[in-house]
Amino acid sequence: MEKVRVAVVGIGCRGQYMMEHCLLDMDNMVVTAVCDTYEDRVKWGVDAVVRHGQPAPFASTNWHDVLNKDLADAVMILSSWESHVPIAIEAMQKGIAVGMEVGGAYSIDQCWDLVRTYEQTGTPFMFLENCCYGRIEMMVMNMIKQGLFGEIVHCEGGYCHDLRDEIAFGKENRHYRLRNYLHRNCENYPTHELGPIAQILDINRGNRFLSLVSVASKSRGMNEYAKQHDNVNPALQTASFAQGDVVTTVIKCANGETITLSLDTTLPRAYSRRFTVRGTLGMYMEDNNSIYLDSDFTPEDHWCWSKNWNNAEKYLEKYEHPVWEKYLKEGLRGGHGGMDGLVYDAFIEAVRNGTPCPIDVYDAAAWMAVTPLSEMSIAKGGAPVDFPDFTNGAFCERI
Repeated sequence: MEKVRVAVVGIGCRGQYMMEHCLLDMDNMVVTAVCDTYEDRVKWGVDAVVRHGQPAPFASTNWHDVLNKDLADAVMILSSWESHVPIAIEAMQKGIAVGMEVGGAYSIDQCWDLVRTYEQTGTPFMFLENCCYGRIEMMVMNMIKQGLFGEIVHCEGGYCHDLRDEIAFGKENRHYRLRNYLHRNCENYPTHELGPIAQILDINRGNRFLSLVSVASKSRGMNEYAKQHDNVNPALQTASFAQGDVVTTVIKCANGETITLSLDTTLPRAYSRRFTVRGTLGMYMEDNNSIYLDSDFTPEDHWCWSKNWNNAEKYLEKYEHPVWEKYLKEGLRGGHGGMDGLVYDAFIEAVRNGTPCPIDVYDAAAWMAVTPLSEMSIAKGGAPVDFPDFTNGAFCERI
């Protein structure tokens, strides 16, 4: 097909950003339908499409209406976390390709439902994890594939993002995070950090997650934030937030690697995804953006490593990932440094060409399962919980 007809479901903060900064500038797709629960957001979506020179799309406040093959070849699910899986399942059942934005699952059953629907229908499905296309993440992956880090032993990642303002005004801004933080205690947003790590460790492609342990700190950050800001709903000063301020999760993999994840969103802090890779010959650490290779440094260098902080950029000239080499020549598109453009383009091109989606339903299920599994582990005082194998053993032979 020349251009993929896309229905956009969810025109809140994320949906508006993606439409304005990515989707409506892509020349291989056209937005033919828009949907949101709220009328004003639907109107914004229609106006945005027209403003970008496309015909006015079909519009509805009911997502069932836009899952229509006469309207769309694919759906972009940019709505609240709770709605992702139900929309994806109905779309696959109707033969409409699914591009699903990130977030954790609400149960393991949801993950299995997603996998089984895909297996029954064969409808294309892609998990839109933009961080898998980050420039530094892809460079590090390229270096690992060339053997520069040796055998990978341990990885770390985090979603470390001060979201107190977004959560505090969740009611006013009709944002789903507030209700989740009030009622759930889990690693609620694991895939930004876990996606690149899973790809490095060949998860679902010769390796898999075996077990998980999670612990959560007490919850004080949101109450204190409400006390310090007069414009915040005073009820939040004493609200009982279930979500711990810092959640730490450790995952054990079948091939022996370990992964540590951190969720840290309700205390004062600078942004970081804490992307860290440790191998037998070297390491990368995001928080000081540095690479340490046995081949480049002497044992004495580790005593004064701070002088080499931010040295990762110099490796780009030699080890830039081919995807980014091509992207930089053609011109960056989309937000978040260009990785939005890459992930959305990968999905649309897979639909256009009938090729496999690079981040598939098995990836989505495994990464999203961290959320309900962490919730179980935290509730049991940090007890280990087993990871399902959503490939039913096929991970051994998938590549």
